Amino acid sequence: MLMKTVTRIGAATAPLLLAALLAGCATSKNKADTQYVARDVSTLYNSGKERLDRGQYKLAAALFDEVERQHPYSPWARRAQLMSAFSYYMNSDYAESISASQRFLSIHTGNKDAPYAYYLIALCYYEQIADVSRDQKITQQALDSLGELIRRYPGTRYAADARLKVDLVNDHLAGKEMEIGRFYQRRGQWLAATLRFRVVIDKYQTTTHTPEALERLVESYLSLGIPDEARKAAAVLGANYPGTKWYERSYKLMQEHGSKA
Repeated sequence: MLMKTVTRIGAATAPLLLAALLAGCATSKNKADTQYVARDVSTLYNSGKERLDRGQYKLAAALFDEVERQHPYSPWARRAQLMSAFSYYMNSDYAESISASQRFLSIHTGNKDAPYAYYLIALCYYEQIADVSRDQKITQQALDSLGELIRRYPGTRYAADARLKVDLVNDHLAGKEMEIGRFYQRRGQWLAATLRFRVVIDKYQTTTHTPEALERLVESYLSLGIPDEARKAAAVLGANYPGTKWYERSYKLMQEHGSKA
């Protein structure tokens, strides 16, 4: 579910990224078609822009990199760095895009385009988020990067979009905890399962997984022989999610086993 959402949001994000890059970016026409055209900064840059418009992202990135290499002190070099990072991003070369963005930030600390560079780094991690059955290192990196952007530039449009993505990332991480908790339940490892469900309640309580986590806690606490804790979890579930199937299940469990445990 999350990956479908990621793909949808990623597609909607590309125009925002490109518009930000092109805003205020002047272009100049080629002066002449000479044998030294490859060394002309405006020609190099505009060639990269043309390739980008055609969807030839890898070639566009190479041309923007060439602007920086051949004309490192030109005003075009700073813009070319970000255009290169964007081109790599559009080509799904996430490691290259992150590297280019980080290079820009190391050279141009405090630049007005810094929020964009942080946003691009966060997107590169975000769009690599894997299925909950796999390792979630990238997911945590996405969360950290999104959080860094929000902390540094809270009033930007990038931060506004980052906040929406943080909610999705937290839901994904909560889903991973739920998967592990259910695995422990199936093996009868009730204490280990309880610890995982508690993480969801304590750390990801605003996610969609909270009702199920509370019901799973009821199951686990009853299996551990501590009905008082099961009763507390059921009460929280009933107070906050009274109309859900998870409350109905926990209510039935408490009726059948609460007084016997």
